[in-house]
Amino acid sequence: MGDYDLVLRGGTVVDGTGAPATRADVAVRGGRIKVLAPGAGTSATDEVDVSGQVVAPGFIDVHTHSDALAAPHAADDGEGAIERLRLAPLLQGVTTEISGNCGISLFPSLPELLPELAEHVRVSFGLGTVPPAVDFDAFAAGQDPALRHTHIASLVGHGTLRAGVMGFDARPPTAHELDTMCALLDRALEQGAAGLSTGLIYPPGTYAGTEEIIALAKVAARHGKPYVTHLRDEMSQVESALEEALEIAVRSGASLQVSHHKTAGRHGWGATLRTLPRLERARAAGVDVLCDVYPYTAGSTVLHAMLPPWTSEGGVGVMLERLRRPEERDRIRWDIVHGVPGWENTVGNGGWDLIAVAAAPSRPGVEGRRIADLAAEAGVDAIEYVCELLLAERGEVTIISHSMHEDDVRRVLASPLSMIGSDGVPKPGRPHPRWAGSFARVLGHYGRDQGLLSLETAVHKMTGLPAQRFGLTGRGVVRDGALADLVVFDPDTVQDGATFEQPLLAPRGVSTVVVAGRAAVRDGRPTGTRAGEVVRVR
Repeated sequence: MGDYDLVLRGGTVVDGTGAPATRADVAVRGGRIKVLAPGAGTSATDEVDVSGQVVAPGFIDVHTHSDALAAPHAADDGEGAIERLRLAPLLQGVTTEISGNCGISLFPSLPELLPELAEHVRVSFGLGTVPPAVDFDAFAAGQDPALRHTHIASLVGHGTLRAGVMGFDARPPTAHELDTMCALLDRALEQGAAGLSTGLIYPPGTYAGTEEIIALAKVAARHGKPYVTHLRDEMSQVESALEEALEIAVRSGASLQVSHHKTAGRHGWGATLRTLPRLERARAAGVDVLCDVYPYTAGSTVLHAMLPPWTSEGGVGVMLERLRRPEERDRIRWDIVHGVPGWENTVGNGGWDLIAVAAAPSRPGVEGRRIADLAAEAGVDAIEYVCELLLAERGEVTIISHSMHEDDVRRVLASPLSMIGSDGVPKPGRPHPRWAGSFARVLGHYGRDQGLLSLETAVHKMTGLPAQRFGLTGRGVVRDGALADLVVFDPDTVQDGATFEQPLLAPRGVSTVVVAGRAAVRDGRPTGTRAGEVVRVR
């Protein structure tokens, strides 16, 4: 037995605060960190020479959709596909994930509406039959510790909350329904949920007005937890959508986190020249606003989000029945060409040639291919192809949208208001490489190779800043007494390996990852340790 359980010797510590790097040994005992002078005369049960490498806090992915990956019902295919998805964040140094983003979480709901929510959950997460939960406690109980490589916290998804109280009706809530939503949100936040999220392009969240969101954000504010939003429009109307989010923050008193900030679609390119200064002015005026970003020019979401919001009214089953009818397909065509007030209209702002299929469970041959090309090969127009594909997959199709400009991505990454989130949608098929590559890509491509960020700044955006934002006490820093979540990487070689063709390739240069004081990755390979737990934010 030694003085410590583990000592990482000879490394350079980048502590997560943004402070300059220093030489130190980092020890772990009882799941807590002790920073030692280089070469300190101590012993350990396990000693690792990390000379020439950086020791940093475990990365915190502030924006994931991994809620269902460790649910017992997340069935694997017998070839380890789901396990590879579970390992992807760990192998790039992520030790904590924040799920429940974009208004989509696995909780809460009135018990009687859980069956109606089940289809929504299936289509959103695509990992078998993962039942939704009535509250955060039930969600936490449903996370199987034998499947958890990383820690997980969760926001309360407004879309799930709304559907769990009033179904998929495109109308304002009654006073009683709004009171019920507020009560369910209050309970989940009291139990340890990390905040409130909205996805205002996704039904049923898109059916909500500003006043409804303000009422709910006031509940988050009372708990000192953030309002996290996928804006109502990230394309041609991104500036007005941002103003709505700022109004919600000001009138509710909640801190504001703008999810995966982007200005996408050809009509939105360059708008970060205005949106980022607007965020800076709001912050200078006293609004606690920050944002997150992923380091790619393509996004990913569900295919049915490309259709007008009315198509989803009533839920997944009703949507699929609509898509069978020729007159409804004609209406979809018209709306994409002419627009619908308040609708982002991704296809109208870009085109089907920019959208590729990421996951279609029964048709793997179409994965990785553009919708426009698939429709042309089938001899039909894109709407016919999309409707038939959604019907064949019972709505469960994920896409990748190549919709952003590199200059905008770089501006947001460099902003002092941004932190890093993968926005990973971990489904089998050909998912976006951001799930396996975001953090290594920031460190290697944008940090070291392009000089966009210093090493200390990049690590701060992945650790200390998100820990502060989401109240993750004891995480995100290397200091005495902090929780022992750590990553060791070579700053000269760290680089993402994942591509759109091979989206789960592990990064290079990440050698060791420690979760809860236990080595979960050694020499770039998983050890089999599963030490992740559900994090409750109090």
